[in-house]
Amino acid sequence: MSVSLLSLTRPLDTVSGLLQLAFLLGLALLLLKAAQLYQCRQWLLKAVQQFPSPPSHWLFGHKRELQKEDELQLLLKWIEDFPCAFSRWIWGTEAEIMIYDPDYMKLILGRSDPKSDGSYRLMAPWIGPFPPTPLTHCGPGYGLLLLNGETWFQHRQMLTPAFHYDILKPYVRLMADSVQVMLDKWEELLTQNSHLEIFEHVSLMTLDTIMKCAFSYQGNHQADRNSQSYIQAIRDLNNLVFARMRNVFYQKDFFYWLTSEGRRNHKACQLAHQHTDRVIKRRKAQLQEEGELEKIRNKRHLDFLDILLLAKVENGRGLSDKDLRAEVDTFMFEGHDTTASGISWILYALATHREHQQRCREEIQSLLGDGASITWEHLDQMPYTTMCIKEALRLYPPVPGVGRELSKPITFPDGRSLPKGFLVLLSFYALHHNPNVWPNPEVSLHRAMLSCPSQEDQGTASGSTLP
Repeated sequence: MSVSLLSLTRPLDTVSGLLQLAFLLGLALLLLKAAQLYQCRQWLLKAVQQFPSPPSHWLFGHKRELQKEDELQLLLKWIEDFPCAFSRWIWGTEAEIMIYDPDYMKLILGRSDPKSDGSYRLMAPWIGPFPPTPLTHCGPGYGLLLLNGETWFQHRQMLTPAFHYDILKPYVRLMADSVQVMLDKWEELLTQNSHLEIFEHVSLMTLDTIMKCAFSYQGNHQADRNSQSYIQAIRDLNNLVFARMRNVFYQKDFFYWLTSEGRRNHKACQLAHQHTDRVIKRRKAQLQEEGELEKIRNKRHLDFLDILLLAKVENGRGLSDKDLRAEVDTFMFEGHDTTASGISWILYALATHREHQQRCREEIQSLLGDGASITWEHLDQMPYTTMCIKEALRLYPPVPGVGRELSKPITFPDGRSLPKGFLVLLSFYALHHNPNVWPNPEVSLHRAMLSCPSQEDQGTASGSTLP
């Protein structure tokens, strides 16, 4: 009996010992991680000691303040209190310096610091490879928006001819045609006395334009279901990526893709990729037709997609399928979404300033007469409308900011400095609303008054507006 009891208790002792060992290992890892987080926070506190910030929570950073008030309104308060820059705590162990001074920005933009891995990495499943790799070690499958260093320069150099003035001039007619289709839809909707949400319509118009101009893809995309599905997928991805940036629990890919938001993100990425794959496949098939390839090679200027398909990179080889789709994904998104955002905000700014809207209308009507279509030559003959457009883009920049990770220490003009590896956010929105740069920054379109004053007349400095 005693032998049998002993034999039964030995496995129990073994299991108990393993559990104790697992507990101790888990505790040790937890303590090690806590020590790492504490060390990280101490490094951050030391790095930002020259940059005061609004009061923040030791764990949640400025998250609580951002939840209580409208973020942009809160930002306007902070830039009045902290000239040039301030430290913003995303949470207890992650902080960045938000910059909105022209001299600070010129110093950063004059360097070759890589894009910050954190926020840009979250876009990789959409316009890059999946699963994503660190942006500082970009392999195949990244587009221009996510690339850094020498690879970015090579791709930029390769794509620059697609935006030459001579190739843009004939696109004006295509753009005008796409706008007319949108306006015809609006006329019909207005007769029904229905509510009109313009952003989706403008997005379809800009997508229609870039499909025709940059991707040699003809047809009426504003009535195409696939285009409408793509627009919805892009809208979903914008919202999902932004929400993920703000959630500390969504930063690790493994956990994020298990959540409902992660699954929605993955589905939206698939829809976006299906759209770009159709565009690439169709153009490749067209180039296989007899004589088509030779005709394209003899063109003085190539469309964006044709440049990608005919490009030769290292060792004389063309772009890989991953690189090709990444660039198409990038420019399909960037080429229509930011443009649609900018146009929508311009229309909003004009609608809220009727006197300027009327003057722009009169200027364009006097230029075009009755029913004439706009041409390239007309574009520099509408100074007042141009001023209103620029002022609206100052107030509502389509890209509110960009992030950089310092590749080496930096010292700013006022003597303050930051160490290598620190994250900086160049906030174009804050720059454009900085009262030290723009006196009365919320005056809005009233800057575009009768004389169309220059920047010097307005008391602004070079670099006070950025796209």
